[in-house]
Amino acid sequence: MNSLLRSFTRRLAPVLVLLLVAQITVFGQTAKPECLVKLTLLQVNDVYQFAPVERGTEGGLGRLLTLRKKFKAESPNLLFLLAGDTIAPSVESNRFKGKQMIEAWNAIGLDYSVFGNHEFDFGPDTLRERMKESSFGWLGANVIVRKTGKIFADLPPYVIREFGGVKVGIFGIVLRETAVTSKPGPDLEFRDPCAIARPIVKQLHAKGVRTIIALTHLSMSEDKALAKCVPVDVIIGGHEHTLLQSSSAGTPIFKMTADAREMGRIQLNLNPRTGKVENIDWQVIKVNSTTADVDPEFTAAMSKYEGMLSDLAVRIGSTSVPLDADSKGNRTHETNVADLLADAMRQSVGADATLLNGGSIRADLTFEPGELTRRDIASISPFGDPIYKLKMKGSVLRAALEHGVARSAEDSEPGRFPQVSGVRYKFDATRPAGSRLIDVTVAGVPLDDNRDYTVAVTKFVSEGGDGYAMFKPLIPMNKSDAPTVPDVLRNAITSGSPIAPKVDGRIERVDAKGDAKTDPCPPK
Repeated sequence: MNSLLRSFTRRLAPVLVLLLVAQITVFGQTAKPECLVKLTLLQVNDVYQFAPVERGTEGGLGRLLTLRKKFKAESPNLLFLLAGDTIAPSVESNRFKGKQMIEAWNAIGLDYSVFGNHEFDFGPDTLRERMKESSFGWLGANVIVRKTGKIFADLPPYVIREFGGVKVGIFGIVLRETAVTSKPGPDLEFRDPCAIARPIVKQLHAKGVRTIIALTHLSMSEDKALAKCVPVDVIIGGHEHTLLQSSSAGTPIFKMTADAREMGRIQLNLNPRTGKVENIDWQVIKVNSTTADVDPEFTAAMSKYEGMLSDLAVRIGSTSVPLDADSKGNRTHETNVADLLADAMRQSVGADATLLNGGSIRADLTFEPGELTRRDIASISPFGDPIYKLKMKGSVLRAALEHGVARSAEDSEPGRFPQVSGVRYKFDATRPAGSRLIDVTVAGVPLDDNRDYTVAVTKFVSEGGDGYAMFKPLIPMNKSDAPTVPDVLRNAITSGSPIAPKVDGRIERVDAKGDAKTDPCPPK
C-alpha cells in the first residue's frame, strides 16, 4: 500500500504544484486592498443670510461656492447638504420671504435640504412656493398632512443615490416642536422621528441600500435618540447654532454653527462589495475672509437683493459696550441685549413685567462698540411682532417661567428660555422639570400666585408659541395699538445713544454658572 501511495503522490505532485500556484495567483489578486468608493458630504446648517456675517469677515454663500468647486474637483462623488433653517428668519427674508436664499442655494449647487422649523415661518403655502423654485431636493419624512397621511408637498420618504456602484439612502427628519415654534398651520403634524425612521430604514435595506444618511433638524439629544433606534451611518444635523461633534450607538453626529461660519467635510469610505461604510474621515473648515470670494455669476445673481436693502445702512445710534446677541447665550442665560429689549418692552406698554423668549433674539453675534444701523436692529429682532400686554394671575406667570426653564438641563438651546424685565428669578436645572424655580420676585416682592400682574409678551408667545400655552386664553389689553418689537428696540437705542446695557443678575441658575451643562449622573 505504501509503494502504491508513494507512486500516486509522485504522479499527483506536479498537478498539486500547478493548482497551488494558480491559487496563490488568484488569492494574491483578491488579497490586494480594495479600492474604496469615496463619497464626500459637504454640510452646513441654519444659514439665514447669503452675504457674509460679522461685518463681512465670516460665512457667505459665495465662499461656499468656492469651496464646493474645489472639493468637487478633488472628489467627483459629492453631496452638498443643508441641515435645515434657511428660509427665515433674517432681514432679507422679512422682505423676500426666503426667495433670495433659494436663488443663492440654486446658484451654488445644493443637493438636498431637510426642513428646519423656520422653513414654516411664513406658512406652508409660502414654503410650497419656495420648494417649486428650488433646483435641489427637499426632505422631511415626518411632516405629515393630517387629512391624507401623506408627506407634506408629496415628498418622497427618502432618496437613493448611487456612487461607484454603491447605493446610498438619505432621509430627513425635523423637530416635532415645529408645531409650536413656527407657523405650519393646523393641517400638518410632525410625527415621532423613530416611528418614521424605522420603516424607512427597513425599506432602504430591502432595496439593497447599506449606507444610510440621516439629514436632521433636531436637538442633539433627539439626534442621539434617533441613532439608538435606527441603524444609520451618519447624522448630518442642525438647529443648535453650536459647533457639535458627537456619537450615539456608534453613529457619528455632526453640526456646524450658523450662517455658514464653518463647512463640514465628511468623507464616507464605502466598500464596493458590501455597500457598507468601512470608515469615515472628517474636518471642519472655517469659512471666512481667507476663503477666496465668489465668481462673477454668483455676484450678479445676488447683487439685486443687496441693492434693494440699501436703506438698512442708515445709522440709528451707537453702543459704547459690546452687545451680546449670540444665539446660545440668549437661550441659556441673561444677556445685556435681552435685558435692554425686555426693559424697553415693559416700559412701552406700561406692564409690571416682561417675559421674552430668548430664541426671538436672532443676530447670533456680538456687536462691538460703535455705530448701530437699521440692519443691526432688524437682525437682532427680525420678526416684527407686536408687543401685547396681558393680565394674569401670579400662578400663570409662575407656570410660564417653569415652562421656560423646563429644558435647560438638556444638551440643547431652547428658544423658550425666559428673558425677563421687572422679574428676578433663580432656578435649579437639576430638579425635575416643572419644579425648578427656587425664587421669583416682581418689583422686588415675592411673586404672589393669587395677585394680578400685567406682563408684556410678543404676539407669538401670547398665541402659545414656543409652548407657552398658558397664555393662549388671555386677551391682550392693547391689541389695537400694540407697538412692535423692532420699533421699541430702535427707540431705546436712539433715545439712549450711546447705550451701555449691562446684566444685573435678574436671572440666576444656582446649579451651574453661566451656560454650563449639568450632569445628572456626576462621577462618584
